[in-house]
Amino acid sequence: MSTPYGYNGRILNIDLTTGKIEKLPVAQDDLIKFVGGRGLGMKILWDHLKKPGVDPFSNENPLIFMTGPFSGFPVPSSSRTCVITKSPITSPIHSSYSSASTVTYSNVGGFFGPELKFAGYDGIVITGKANELCYIVIDDDKVEIRDARKFRGMRTDAFDRTILEELRDRRFKTVYIGPAGENLVRYASILHTSARAAGRGGVGCIMGSKNLKAIAVKGTKQPFVANHKRFLTALERARLVLKNSPRTKSWMELGTASFILESSHAGTETVRNFREGTFPEVYKISADTARREVWVRNIACYCCPLACKKSGRTQGKYGGIVHDGPEYETGTMFGSNLLISDMAGMLKAVYNVDDLGLDAISTGNVIGFLMEAYEKGMIDSKFLDGIDLKWGSVEATLAMIDKIAYRDGVGDLASKGVKALSQKIGHGSEKFAIHVKGLELAAHNIQANPPRALCYATANRGGCHLNGDSIEMQNMRAMIDSTGICLFAAFDPSLEDPMLTLLSSVTGLEYDKATFAKTGERGFNLEKMFNYREGFRREDDWLPDRFFEDAFTIGPKKGAVLDRDKFREMITQYYTGRGWNTETSKPGESKLKELGLTEIVT
Repeated sequence: MSTPYGYNGRILNIDLTTGKIEKLPVAQDDLIKFVGGRGLGMKILWDHLKKPGVDPFSNENPLIFMTGPFSGFPVPSSSRTCVITKSPITSPIHSSYSSASTVTYSNVGGFFGPELKFAGYDGIVITGKANELCYIVIDDDKVEIRDARKFRGMRTDAFDRTILEELRDRRFKTVYIGPAGENLVRYASILHTSARAAGRGGVGCIMGSKNLKAIAVKGTKQPFVANHKRFLTALERARLVLKNSPRTKSWMELGTASFILESSHAGTETVRNFREGTFPEVYKISADTARREVWVRNIACYCCPLACKKSGRTQGKYGGIVHDGPEYETGTMFGSNLLISDMAGMLKAVYNVDDLGLDAISTGNVIGFLMEAYEKGMIDSKFLDGIDLKWGSVEATLAMIDKIAYRDGVGDLASKGVKALSQKIGHGSEKFAIHVKGLELAAHNIQANPPRALCYATANRGGCHLNGDSIEMQNMRAMIDSTGICLFAAFDPSLEDPMLTLLSSVTGLEYDKATFAKTGERGFNLEKMFNYREGFRREDDWLPDRFFEDAFTIGPKKGAVLDRDKFREMITQYYTGRGWNTETSKPGESKLKELGLTEIVT
């Protein structure tokens, strides 16, 4: 069997302990079964970690950067790179292994993934740990590990410019960590172009644990498609679909920030640490306000017509360049979640988070939790190193961001996430410590949204808003994350048929909707088996008490709260639909056999 088209057929393996660099073939069966991106990365992680309970900070844990079959081709919105590793932040309620944690995966757009494909690789697998801070340079077949000690402590905005000056070639595409990653903050991110982030699940923390500051890549190669004429026809269809779609116009005009106002009006916004679903001052941080007062430019990723990222400048006390935002997640987690309605102050917080290399979602969640604990008298200013962490305070928020990134004082404990904080604080604070499996929830509130509650509870990487609100959606999204295409483009239902034809014409393997979904289901179930092997059970697929006990007091969904018994039944129905054991959550033998996973997981 020959390697499917659309791939280079090789992975770059780098052991930072020994300095050994290998260019290894990808198993052809793995490309067919797991495709690329998230799916193939999960299979590689499974193969590397033969036993459960491996410490995420060990040399053994791989950090995987994976492209998909669309990467490097002019497929609309095909910019994505998936970063896969064992999570440094999640943990089960009970396990035989002290270092048990979930798989984690984080997706980043921009230009890095396509450039890696141009260099001749489908992915990078990094193991070991360098003796000193280093960075990797990939220039087609030439691969080097270089000393990065002079960059230690450099923030991401400055580093983004400095590394290109160092390399003397702006064609290099780079990914890197900031001080938070170097300091092993459990929810540190990996940045690209200063504002695009592989943010969720602590992938930047694992990169820092390997003493790896950055990766720079440049390439001149191009993989082939299986059927060029069919590819061009499908490509034109996909371009026309997106060009004529109202969704595209919305992405270009307002980006994800359009959902800030929309979500608040719907009663599903995250407000005051998930206490409410509506923010009365939401108009002050809305997309319309940002378009009028802040944004001056739209920014697009590789081959993307959506151009959903925005940049501009704010004025006044917190004035400065805005690389990105507000987006929905950042605008909510540092806006309504903290009761901050000062647009410039909110964007300053978002900028600092990116500049320090922190996940904005987890950081905003952690600060919101501490604000509530402070308000309720569970902690005092001494606990917070003198910070008066009141709702709506920009200054206190900025101070906490610095504390977390440098693990200074209270920031050391806060750097471990809300689960660790609530275990230390006690006093019932776990009821409003908003996480699933240890990963903080994103900006979509759920007292009035049971499907999104199911999405969070069953996500394999912890509290993930992109997991999907149903089994079908979860399978499709797992597969989308494996192709290299952006989920925002894939939201458009009119793109489904052209995308399937594009995938078939690129790889030479025929994909219909059923095959596409089944492939995603295979990857999703392998992730679940990884977690199950670590000790995660049904009890871990659950939500904080807040969502069952604290009904909204304002807004269109006033009085909304999840019903505990109904949600428990919803979980049972979900397991049944997945073919998993309803008591333990383990995928059944018949399901594993159906997906061709039996030999892999036994």
